[in-house]
Amino acid sequence: MITSLYRRLGVDGEYQLFESTLGTASNWNAEIQHGSPPLALMTKVIEELAAPSGLRVGRLLLDILGAIPVAPVRVRAWVDRPGTRISLVVAEMSPLAEGSRGRPVARVSAWLLAPSDTSDVVTDRHPPLVEGEPMAVTHGWHGAPGYLETITWRNQATPPGEAAIAWMSPLVPLVDAEETTGLQRLAMVVDSANGVGAALDPSRFVFMNTDTAVHLHRLPRGEDFAVRARGSIGPDGIGATTAEIFDRDGFIGTSAQTLLVQRS
Repeated sequence: MITSLYRRLGVDGEYQLFESTLGTASNWNAEIQHGSPPLALMTKVIEELAAPSGLRVGRLLLDILGAIPVAPVRVRAWVDRPGTRISLVVAEMSPLAEGSRGRPVARVSAWLLAPSDTSDVVTDRHPPLVEGEPMAVTHGWHGAPGYLETITWRNQATPPGEAAIAWMSPLVPLVDAEETTGLQRLAMVVDSANGVGAALDPSRFVFMNTDTAVHLHRLPRGEDFAVRARGSIGPDGIGATTAEIFDRDGFIGTSAQTLLVQRS
């Protein structure tokens, strides 16, 4: 039974050490991690490092630098560009196994900005989404073990030609029984936008993302998030997925992903 995505192992100097559970396993390959768990874990260490500053995350950028193994990993974070109003914080993940030489397999950079009161000029360019009954077929990887067992995925019926919509919710904590913030819960599902907006049949094509960029004009609240996504495929094996992101209270931001597209 999967009870969390990661288990804390301890500390080694500037690194925090974690065991990756089977709940991190990708639907493409059970030996490598889905992008959402590493994004969420590095978001956690970024939030912890940034907490004393009072700044909040406005953008998260995950770059997948190599195959992320379902195995023990080390994670560290540092302030790359300090500032009292704007700061850039970076986290990276590398395998813990001997022989890996600490080569990073994933990196997250986060722009943090100083909050101020703009409640009188709030604007959202998209109205809130209301969840309806889920479709019978949730996604093209139905029944795949690993990460997809740790979330609920509720595809919504949309008219032909319009962007696909799915509501998703994490079912387990990020690390052991530690508190999971709203931003971390969003990170636990948002990398799935590629799957939500899939323009190709996953039984015939592989379309893996190399990155996930998330821009947030408001911090997410709650445990339920909707992604309205659409994939575009170019003529030379490269694609992109763009999405709008919602929580129960409304529109909170956007995401974009670069895709490597290959025939199975």
